[in-house]
Amino acid sequence: MRTFSPLVAAAMAWCLAKSPPASAQLTRGPYVGFGLGASMLYEGNAPVAPMPNSGLATPSDHFRMSWDPGFIGAISAGWGFRYGLRVELEGVFRRSEADAGNGLAFSRRAGGGTFDSQAVMANLLWDINLSTIGIPHRYVLPYVGGGAGYGWSQWSNVGGSVSGSGLNLSDHGEGMVYQGIVGLSFPLDWAGVPGLYAAVEYRYIAQESPILNARVTGPGGTSRTAPVDAASHNNNILFALRYNFGRSDAIVPAAAAVAPVPARSFLVFFDWNRAELTDRARQIIAEAARARTSQAVTRIEVNGYTDTSGSAQYNQALSVRRANAVAAELVRIGVPHNEIVARGFGETNLLVATPDNTREPQNRRVEIILR
Repeated sequence: MRTFSPLVAAAMAWCLAKSPPASAQLTRGPYVGFGLGASMLYEGNAPVAPMPNSGLATPSDHFRMSWDPGFIGAISAGWGFRYGLRVELEGVFRRSEADAGNGLAFSRRAGGGTFDSQAVMANLLWDINLSTIGIPHRYVLPYVGGGAGYGWSQWSNVGGSVSGSGLNLSDHGEGMVYQGIVGLSFPLDWAGVPGLYAAVEYRYIAQESPILNARVTGPGGTSRTAPVDAASHNNNILFALRYNFGRSDAIVPAAAAVAPVPARSFLVFFDWNRAELTDRARQIIAEAARARTSQAVTRIEVNGYTDTSGSAQYNQALSVRRANAVAAELVRIGVPHNEIVARGFGETNLLVATPDNTREPQNRRVEIILR
């Protein structure tokens, strides 16, 4: 019985050696895949025990099986994690036909028959991000990995006869299956299908099987059942497609920044040394209240001012009275009190610059600011 190839162990160790940065092109979340390709069984030996009059002198004098290229099919479902790591469950089918030629090689050649194998595999793979060395990963992603599982094989009429001696193997077996995988995948989001990948990969597959029974015939028609080592090892080239569900790698335009709504302001003017509202002032305040309902207003600032005539202390108090008068009118016509902030700034922030102790109608005002 053959053992697990060191190639598989090396591939799985390499798979865990590093962790590349996450990428929009790496498989993330659920995916499915399938592949088809060519399979080539190693030209292997079928040793049989010697028997009287069989023409087999020693156990090393055995039939040699030669195989034509066959095919392999695989279907998988998996999940992609961060750093390019993927795990998947896979079903694999292989078929090969024995070479029907009967020429002699090192020893007797057996020709004809078929080998079929089915296996269920659990695989661990790693997509390698090459952008760290300047190769855009949006175009190609190498990957490596390996897997292990359980397989069933069927050998049907494998054998032939040479110089009066013959071999026929028609039996089935089962056992562990191992594989190492190296491949290249090509994201096809540029073709308008985000999440779709094409891939080409090489696989080495080793399947352990129990010793099977073959019918060996010798000269004169004598026959017996002889043990045959039926382990299979083969090279495979697959072309595959993989689809990652829920992916949209198309560039989504960033949402346009919403410009803040500019504060809207209204000016209410007052007579000299007065804080009473005129009819025109009430009209402007009502206009401000209506504007509040047409835009998202969270705060209304009511700022009172005076001109420079009079003392600064007196003007500060006068500006507060003017602001309070406007705020009271806003509340009276339905503006919630908690939205209003009324303040007086005296003779600061002049609308028209003037020297001290100067009467200026444009500076005797209250400014209503909707924010």
